[in-house]
This record gives sequence, C-alpha cells and structure tokens, in this order.
Amino acid sequence: MKFTFTEKKMDVSDDLRAYAEKKIGKIDKFFKTDSEAFVTFSTERGRFRAEVTIKNNGMFYRVSELTGDMYASVDSAVGTSLAVVFGPARFEEFLHGFHEIDEYFANTPFEKNVVVLLGMLNVWYRNFFKVASHAVLPYDQYLHRFPAYLQQLTMESNGKHVRWDGSAVTSDTGEIFWGEPGTNGQHAFYQLLHQGTVVVPADFIAFANTANPATDSGQDVHELFLGNYFAQTKALAFGKTADEVRAEGTPEEIVPARVFTGNRPTTSIFGVALTPFALGELIALYEHITFVEGTVWGIDSYDQWGVELGKQLAKQITPAISQDDDALAAQDASTQSLIKFYRANREF
Repeated sequence: MKFTFTEKKMDVSDDLRAYAEKKIGKIDKFFKTDSEAFVTFSTERGRFRAEVTIKNNGMFYRVSELTGDMYASVDSAVGTSLAVVFGPARFEEFLHGFHEIDEYFANTPFEKNVVVLLGMLNVWYRNFFKVASHAVLPYDQYLHRFPAYLQQLTMESNGKHVRWDGSAVTSDTGEIFWGEPGTNGQHAFYQLLHQGTVVVPADFIAFANTANPATDSGQDVHELFLGNYFAQTKALAFGKTADEVRAEGTPEEIVPARVFTGNRPTTSIFGVALTPFALGELIALYEHITFVEGTVWGIDSYDQWGVELGKQLAKQITPAISQDDDALAAQDASTQSLIKFYRANREF
C-alpha cells in the first residue's frame, strides 16, 4: 500500500506516520489489487482529526475521526474498515442493530426497560452485595473475543474514583468484566461459579441457530451444545441439595463436596442467530448498561484519564531503556532495576 501524508496546522512525528502505516496497512490484505492511502492529520479546537481515504480499483473509501488523541483517531478510522471488508449492506445491518436498542432504551418506560433493569441489577450486586466481577460467557465461538471487548467498554468507562463534578465517589464503582466461551469455561473456572465462596453474576449468550450445523452419530451437535447452555444456568439457579446427593447413593463423607447451594445470579441472552444485526444489538445493550451504571454512580463514563499517566511516563522512560543514562538516573529504584536487567539480558 502506497501512503501519502498531509499535515494541517500541526507537525506530524515520524512515529505517528509509522503507526498510521502499520494500522492502515492491515486493511491492504482485503484488496485484490494495489491500493493507495491518503492520510490527513489536522487539529480542531484542541482535538485531533485523522482523515483516511483509500483508493482501490477506481473506488474511494473515506473515513474521518476526531478524538482527543491522534493515535486514537487513527485507530477509530481503521475500525471503519469493517464497512470495506463486509460491504455497505452488512455494515448497515450492523448499525441497524445498534439503532434498534437505542430506540428501545430511549422509548421504553424504565419499569419495563430491560436495558435499564440490567444496569440497575449490576449496581445492586456491586454496591449491596460487594460483588467485584462479572462473567460474560458466550456459547458461540465467533464471540470468543467479545468478553475482551467488554473489558475495554465497561472498565475504561466506569473504573473511576471521582464523580463528574470532581468530588469523590460515595460507593464502589465499576466491575471486573471477564469471560471465555462456555465450552472452555466449563472445564476451567465454572467450578468457582458453582461452588466458590464469591458470587459472580454471569451473562450466558447463545443463539437458536448456528452457521455451522453438524451431526455426530445422529446427534445434532448444536442441540448438544445448547443442552450445556441451558444446564449451566439451571444448575447455578437451583443447585443440588444434600438429600438429592444422598439419593444417588453418594457416601456420606463426600456428600458436602457434591452439594450446590444454587441461587447464583445469571442472565440468559438467547437470540435467533448471530448476524450483524444481532451483534450490533449486543454491543449497544452493553453500552447502555454501562451508561446506566455511570449515571447512577454520578461518574463521567466518557473519559479515560486512568490510561493517560502510563502513556506520559512511557515517553519519559523509553529513552532510558537503551540510550540515555541521564533518563535512567531520573527513574525510581524499581524502574531502574528493571531497565538494568533489560540492558544486561537483551540479545541484539
């Protein structure tokens, strides 16, 4: 991919150019012929805009993003490559899913609004039960990175100790979001969900239809898959009593280990099929849940100053790693030790 850079009202560093080439260059693999990228960097009222235009086979694809960080503007612009890769019809379907949840959230009375109720449930468990984490467990391999996406959405938005007006918060905020596809989780951390000493609210996500239907010895594999989806939420809800365990002929000394208390909170999200529309709905659902939580806690869910300090320090520390002894001397003792270890062991 050939690049042409233009600067307006700002000077662009070589590092930023290299970053843009690396990020935007990833799109090139989706084109069958050579493409050309025109990138314009500019500033508007203290914010940074990245405009990216890609020319390929006589077609032009253009996107523009304005953020508080030029690197973030580049990332956002590249995200629009989805429209290029999957085509405008699919991308429009994806956006329509967002819109459907937006309209539902805005126009449904709070007492009947599932999105609001889910947000309030999260606040309830966080503040009144002191629950610190929240599991998201998709029973669809195509959503295997969805919990990781939600980590950025939820924890960057609501991991705050200061309210929107600058005062200290008066309650716990934010949840630690985590998860894996159900087939992996069942053989890893579900033990803790069922019998651990901490309560972890969990969202189970599945779809009635699969893009990859298959049978094994006459058994519909997707139905076998869904059998586990239904079974886990039932087990977490109702558990298993000591009498039920004894009725199976279990020796008395191991009965306590096979008792499940139940009453573990779960939410089942069950859709027709994982389509672009359904994915848009899912993302919008969690966006609005995050907004509800932030509103109740009185925090600004739209800033992320917690990530800025690390970026600033990285700029100060990087010269010390291999070049600048004065910069190394300016670091704290722990950081100096780590950098010295690196210098002593780096194999060039």
